Amino acid sequence: MGGAGRFAASLAEHARAIAAPLAAGDLAEARSKLSWIVSRDTSQLDESGVAKATVESVLENGNDAIFGALFWFALLGGPGALLFRLANTLDAMWGYRNARYLRFGWAAARIDDVLNFVPARLTALSYALLGHTSRALHCWRTQAPTWDSPNAGPVMASGAGALDLSLGGPAVYHGHLEYRPALGAGAPARAADIDKALALVHNSTWLWLLGTALASVLVHA
Repeated sequence: MGGAGRFAASLAEHARAIAAPLAAGDLAEARSKLSWIVSRDTSQLDESGVAKATVESVLENGNDAIFGALFWFALLGGPGALLFRLANTLDAMWGYRNARYLRFGWAAARIDDVLNFVPARLTALSYALLGHTSRALHCWRTQAPTWDSPNAGPVMASGAGALDLSLGGPAVYHGHLEYRPALGAGAPARAADIDKALALVHNSTWLWLLGTALASVLVHA
């Protein structure tokens, strides 16, 4: 459980290191700090692009670094959380379909997909319950299937709807433009929305901890 807390603190620290210069008008510094946590090209992003990429990272990493680990910790204890984090790390490092890592990367990505299937949907539900619920559920239902990732789609679509933001869209990765589907519905992201995304993850963490405690009481009653 402490590991999830450390990941949450680290996520907030990195996101706020982007939000602060972005709010102050220092776009170059915000781009630089953003490049530390995302794989997309940040050099040409405007304020909204930086904010959007940061919010997307916060929402997705809320699941990958916090809620997935909490789910497997509740299910299998420390070994379960460790297994999940190992699978997630391997997917992040080698889960790309290039010539060098084709077989190993494919396996890492599929294992991560399986372990993340239930946590991702519980994360999406948490975001929906703690934000604009009806919009989040609508975005989840209609937009998540358009994403290649079976788990990132529900998490980010629901999160975007919950925050009343427009996310997704084209992005440059490793020199190549990727035409990603749109997510959410609402205004373009701004610097202030980064703290809103962090608050959504923070509140969802408390919801998960409360749910875990209640489940433990019921099991041992």
